[in-house]
Amino acid sequence: MRIRDIDKENLVIENAIDQIVRDGFQGFSMNKLAKACSISVGTLYIYYKDKDDLIQKIGSTIALEFFTKTIDGFSTEMSFEEGLWKQWENRADFTMKFPKEVAFFEIIKHSPHGEAILDSIKEFSDFREIMKKFIENGHTNNDLIPMTFEVFWSIAYGPLYTLLNFHREGKSMGGKPFTLTKDIMREAFQATIKALKP
Repeated sequence: MRIRDIDKENLVIENAIDQIVRDGFQGFSMNKLAKACSISVGTLYIYYKDKDDLIQKIGSTIALEFFTKTIDGFSTEMSFEEGLWKQWENRADFTMKFPKEVAFFEIIKHSPHGEAILDSIKEFSDFREIMKKFIENGHTNNDLIPMTFEVFWSIAYGPLYTLLNFHREGKSMGGKPFTLTKDIMREAFQATIKALKP
């Protein structure tokens, strides 16, 4: 039995992320991945059962890192405004440090692999419970107006992700150069809080 090579495995992960972000699922194959890594296709099967296993394992790792980062330094007992700002900071930090990984996860999240990945992460149910308790506390403390979850999510996080997309592309509407700064993020956050608080 061949021994796993961590450096080679990391190379496979990096190239798989690059290819799916660049070419989507349709342009991704194990043959192309092996060629990009200068290894045999057989070597890929030391690390993964098949293409689906590869995508799901990489997706699970990224998702777990993201969920862990999102709640770093965060508590459900924080005031709604303080807690939401901490999440904005954490989400922005992760997205700006790992843009390819986030782009990869956005692609697979809306694919047949999305549910399988989230179901495979025990910590995801913990994360959902933390977010649920945070929102419930916001209602209990009269810091948050009642609304459906989808509307809440769109208002609470949509502005941040729009700004992060502009930042990733290096331009905003009409091609105007754009870099996300703390001041711009804070301006968007204040407008978001105004929309969410009674």
